Amino acid sequence: MPHKYLLSFCLLLFPIILFCQVDETNPPEYIKTINFKGETNENQLPIIRVNDEVTLEFDALNGDEADFYYKIKYYNANWTPSVLVQSEYMEGFDNQRIREYENSFNTFQIFSHYKLTIPNAQTRALKVSGNYMLFIYNSDSELVFSRKFMLYENNADIGVLIKRARDIANIEEKQRVELVISSNKIPFNNPDQTIKTVIIQNNNLKTAITNLKPQYILGKQLIYKYDTETSFWGGNEYFYFENKDVRGANNNIQYIDLKDLYHNYLYTNIRRAFRPYTYNPDINGNYVIGNIDGSNPDIEADYVWMHFSLAADNNLIDKKIHVYGSFNNYAIDDSTLMTYDVEKNRYTASLLLKQGFYNYKYVVEEPNGMINEGFISGDFWQTENSYKVLVYYRHLGGRYDRIIGVSEGNSITITN
Repeated sequence: MPHKYLLSFCLLLFPIILFCQVDETNPPEYIKTINFKGETNENQLPIIRVNDEVTLEFDALNGDEADFYYKIKYYNANWTPSVLVQSEYMEGFDNQRIREYENSFNTFQIFSHYKLTIPNAQTRALKVSGNYMLFIYNSDSELVFSRKFMLYENNADIGVLIKRARDIANIEEKQRVELVISSNKIPFNNPDQTIKTVIIQNNNLKTAITNLKPQYILGKQLIYKYDTETSFWGGNEYFYFENKDVRGANNNIQYIDLKDLYHNYLYTNIRRAFRPYTYNPDINGNYVIGNIDGSNPDIEADYVWMHFSLAADNNLIDKKIHVYGSFNNYAIDDSTLMTYDVEKNRYTASLLLKQGFYNYKYVVEEPNGMINEGFISGDFWQTENSYKVLVYYRHLGGRYDRIIGVSEGNSITITN
């Protein structure tokens, strides 16, 4: 079932509404560079303190100066629809037109840059912490795309340690997360029912470990010292490129060409799964928009056709390989699917991306639809990864899941 019909399907089947998990809807081809951020993070997973601003920005490349509208819904910890009515989680109202936009300036690709900030004059406040989804509609009330974001409180202390796996079979490939959660403000009565914990690697919700229960209770502390339950594949450092100067071959760009738009051709990458690990600083899959020829990259950074190339070997033939990263919210679709070039014995793909600095990697889509991130890049316990931990709390008899604490750890300090 297409994602844009999923929410309507849930609402029609009211008896099972609490069991229908809602996923994000990916945008059409003419919507690009969706940045969803708070005051202190850039183009990453938006986890925002309650009462702080959250900002959505995106480009529409159809040149129509179209009208877009937004709606906000509240969800339980497992992303099923909440029983709260809008007045319980929102002050003001939504279903409003996005009023702030600018047209591109001095670019080959014409686009309109839209910006929505919440709270605003219409949506004055989001009153409770927890999971939210922002839906963007066109003037015909058709869903264009949706994005998740989270609001949190500072009512719990979370200690995060990154360690190597205990399982000898995966000790060279996995990282595990140990947690200690405590609070002087919230009594952890019956935490198996009231507390849910989520661990997110590199801001990618699609690979998050969810619904973790405490392993031990020591006074006011909840202890999580699992092995397999909190283990992640280590992955590898991301590839990267920079094209802030669209007319010059910069970092990892082999050569350029100008047709209707600029085309940047990247150096051919190789499979790293069975090669030694090499540290190479990255930004963990993220990207940053920028250009050196203008003062406002929102409207002055141009769109460029980026040409990706991966050398093939016998293990990659007949695989479905995608270009993967935060640039499209870690989605895989026809636009990210690579094509095998028989003559050059390599996989290629072309993506239209806004100027800036980008991280990316190559992943394999398995026949069952699962993503295998390590098949091409490899998995190494030494890899530098960031981990975010969210703690949800619903008191006994409660009607919604608060996020009472957020913390972060990094495997650069990994220990045995």
